[in-house]
Amino acid sequence: MSILNIKNFPDELYEKLRVRAKTERRSVSQEVIHLLSETLEPHEPASILELRGLGKTVWADLDAARLVAEERDSWD
Repeated sequence: MSILNIKNFPDELYEKLRVRAKTERRSVSQEVIHLLSETLEPHEPASILELRGLGKTVWADLDAARLVAEERDSWD
């Protein structure tokens, strides 16, 4: 396994990293590996089809056309 040393790492950034690692119950090293993995590994692009059905409970009893009309009327 490789070793990574970072010179001149800003103290403020390290403190944020340390707090985040603690929140996630990881060591600082584990958190760095996690963040780099999340950033550098390719992800499947999200599909809009995955959103189908989301929000049904929010909009169930609302008249969307009326709400849009009210919003547009407020622009004047």
